[in-house]
Amino acid sequence: MIIPAKDEEDRIGATVRAARAIPHVDLVVVVDDGSSDGTQKAARTAGATVIRHSVNRGKASAMETGASVVAMRDEEGRPARLLLFLDADLGESAVEAAPLVEPVLAGAADCTIAALPPQEGAAGLGFVTGLAFKAIRRATGWRPRQPISGQRCLTRKAFDAARPLAAGWGVETGMTIDLLVAGFTLQEVVCEIKHRASGGDWAGQRHRADQYKGVFMAVNGRRFRRVRVPKAKRRGVSVDFEPYNAFGG
Repeated sequence: MIIPAKDEEDRIGATVRAARAIPHVDLVVVVDDGSSDGTQKAARTAGATVIRHSVNRGKASAMETGASVVAMRDEEGRPARLLLFLDADLGESAVEAAPLVEPVLAGAADCTIAALPPQEGAAGLGFVTGLAFKAIRRATGWRPRQPISGQRCLTRKAFDAARPLAAGWGVETGMTIDLLVAGFTLQEVVCEIKHRASGGDWAGQRHRADQYKGVFMAVNGRRFRRVRVPKAKRRGVSVDFEPYNAFGG
């Protein structure tokens, strides 16, 4: 499991402890992405392996660092660990990510994505989600419920196929498009996870603006490079919460 974190001293301990209770999780790696508080100490105290970036490099870089650390811990001659990515602010609800693991472990999907319930205090108007949804639908035909969800479980093969990851907050949208275009199977899974929602204050508005910029850059970079599934080869209809392969396999 990999948890990118920045300035999450208050929540990272509870997140790590809950994550360690998920079945099949035997390693929790927290990548402290240039925090200025006690995130590193709190994560290590809770039982995580902690890697620290001396400066903030962004979520995609933290994800790649974490995946590299997990690879170094994999045992030679045994299958590579699945990569379960969780946000640092989930607290005790992190254990509710457990349903993401089984479909990937069973081979039903190459990547699962958490579909979360409505989050208390969320003040966004859906612009970022709408941009990501339309981009994924245009490029692949899939209609995900929560296209920018950061809670994901995927195989090492799928993760490597999605590299290099899109920079900034476009990492999830870029990953979804890249995996479907490469022929991998994705599935949304309902998870009762709660995270700190962005409010309507200045900080929340700035965060959503950064998200929009990241998704916009990821989407337009792929559109320019014509990263898409040809319409003639696309599967006809996507069904909510069922495994989806853009080529119908």
